[in-house]
Amino acid sequence: MPAPRDDLQWISTFLDAQAADLGAAHNTLLAYGRDLKDVAAWLAARQIGFETASRDQIESYLIACDAEGLSRATRARRLSAIKQIYRFAFDEGWRNDNPAIQIKGPGRQKSLPKTLEVIEVDKLLDAARQSGRNLPDRIRNTCLMELLYATGMRVSELVGLPVTAARGDPRMLLVLGKGGKERMVPLSPPARDALAAWLAHRDKAEEAAVAKGAPPSRYLFPSRGKSGHLTRHRFYLLIKEFAVTAGISPEAVSPHTLRHAFATHLLANGADLRAIQALLGHADIATTEIYTHVLDARLSELVLEHHPLARGTAAASKGGAPDTDTDADTND
Repeated sequence: MPAPRDDLQWISTFLDAQAADLGAAHNTLLAYGRDLKDVAAWLAARQIGFETASRDQIESYLIACDAEGLSRATRARRLSAIKQIYRFAFDEGWRNDNPAIQIKGPGRQKSLPKTLEVIEVDKLLDAARQSGRNLPDRIRNTCLMELLYATGMRVSELVGLPVTAARGDPRMLLVLGKGGKERMVPLSPPARDALAAWLAHRDKAEEAAVAKGAPPSRYLFPSRGKSGHLTRHRFYLLIKEFAVTAGISPEAVSPHTLRHAFATHLLANGADLRAIQALLGHADIATTEIYTHVLDARLSELVLEHHPLARGTAAASKGGAPDTDTDADTND
């Protein structure tokens, strides 16, 4: 297959193949597209392109990204996109070499995912019940939060749920995850109640809209926007509003934080790691195992904060003097 005539065609052909052959998710394709267009613009400013770029030039681009102040994660993601397109180009015969194959990236900083305490989740759920311009908004917001915490869905999976998945008072929801993989997630009684309440209001509003000539929506959380459903960005803003209402720092809360809380709380209450993997839709158990480290870190923190024999250690770790007790035997 002859190489495309310009970098934009390289990118579009690569993305089409990712979608058709690998079933890449829409958001993954958008991320690839943004990163590769940035690479193409940098190369074009130097009178080069994907077809002629050398390893040294690609490394110079990554150095420029570092100098620009881009995070380690962003630089690692951009290198990943470059490696992917050059692997594809080599397989397709567009180039007889792969200039990116030996480039080592900055790697990702390993950090434990942020999570929330049960009491904080309760506060967020209460805030959702109070937040909204009107009663339907408050019922929708309650349903969104109850479903998110009850199932651990990704935000894209939640906002894109088809209404057919929610019919018939289901005990389980069929979720379409990454790579087109389906999984079943159970619903808690509060989530089922919130879902039933939202469906009643949603269907009533849908009937009125259809009567006025609007096409029926296939989504559980419909919207008049281009996507046809509530967007990830809109829900991201909503959950920040809930955090403010709940008296929780908005920086500590995101849709993905609720997913982490779902997994961490299940593990803390004795759930099997394999079961959590299935519920979250993780392809690799190693991804799920991170929650064991989250739990270990939290338990260690609780011991240091609350165990009477650990108070001196906690104070010393913060640079303070250990607590003393005049009745204590200093030889013990």
